[in-house]
Amino acid sequence: MAESENEMEERMRRKKEEEEAMWSEYIEQRKKQRAKEEEELKKLKERQVRRKAQRADQEKQMLELKRRQEEQKLREIEEKKAKDAEAKRKRLEESEKKRQAMLDAMKEPGDSAGGKPNYVVNKKAGGGGGVQYGNLMFARAELTKTKEQLAEDKKVALELRLKPLELEGLDLSELRKKAADLWDQIVTLESEKYDLEERRKRQNYDLKELTERSRQMNRNKALKKGLDPEAFTGKYPPKINTSSKYERRVDRRTFGDKKTLFEGGWEELYKQYIEKNWDERSKEFNEKGSPKLMKWDPSNPKNKETYEISRTYDDEEEDLMDVSFAPKPEPEPEPQPVRQASPEPEPEEEEPEEEAEEEEAEEEEAEEEEEEEEEEEEE
Repeated sequence: MAESENEMEERMRRKKEEEEAMWSEYIEQRKKQRAKEEEELKKLKERQVRRKAQRADQEKQMLELKRRQEEQKLREIEEKKAKDAEAKRKRLEESEKKRQAMLDAMKEPGDSAGGKPNYVVNKKAGGGGGVQYGNLMFARAELTKTKEQLAEDKKVALELRLKPLELEGLDLSELRKKAADLWDQIVTLESEKYDLEERRKRQNYDLKELTERSRQMNRNKALKKGLDPEAFTGKYPPKINTSSKYERRVDRRTFGDKKTLFEGGWEELYKQYIEKNWDERSKEFNEKGSPKLMKWDPSNPKNKETYEISRTYDDEEEDLMDVSFAPKPEPEPEPQPVRQASPEPEPEEEEPEEEAEEEEAEEEEAEEEEEEEEEEEEE
């Protein structure tokens, strides 16, 4: 009993020692793994710090680059504005010079009586096509200007036109002379304004008159062609009515012709065709007249053919009539007393018989055609 207990205790002690050794080994491994993880974490943190510093430097460089680009753009915009302002100033100066030249030409005595124009044309070498195109583009750009641009142009024009008075150092007589000059200038400008307003009124009247004339001419032109009177007065030319969207042929049909297409359709057209055909056949038959039949001579029949007539009826689905008409055998002629020979008939007398036979054949053909048409109608 004591030995078994000692063995049991020995086993328990060995098992406990094994477990302690296993746990100590596990703890050591865990410590090593934890130290390794801490070292990797430390490296990652250092790397993150370095990355943040690099990112901050890159952001600074990007901000500096953006600032330089914006400054360059602003500089370019300012340079462009300055160039545009200078070009606009030059253009306005040229227009002011032209206006002054026109005013000087209008002020010269005898110009209006002599029939000279009150404007100046600058002729340049190399043709005027490019100049006209440039003027057109300039006018289009002037029409598309905003209020701010127009105000700026007005300001520049006023700066060019309004000159400083320079009243310093002037005595009373010189001031009076200056005031008289300004008054004369105001009177001249008002007279020019009145002339321009009257000219504008006259031009508007002429435009209205020419517009009305063109409208009347287009109206007459449309009436001659049979179109709507207002066909050529619109913004766009009149539409061409075609018979179909798949064809280019112009449609010449009237409204009544188009309307009949939808009043009965093919049945109505077939009915009209049948009536027309019947009228033509009946008229032809009446014009032909009744045929002159020859007298039949039983002793000398000329038609020895056999006619067979067979008719079928769909209702009974069998032949009810199959009749064949054949000439009966000729009876032997009885002996007759001898008579004197009669003179032979002339060939002219046989002509009416031939004509009668032709007429009979034509009538038979007409009757057969009528029967065929009646059978088709019944079907």
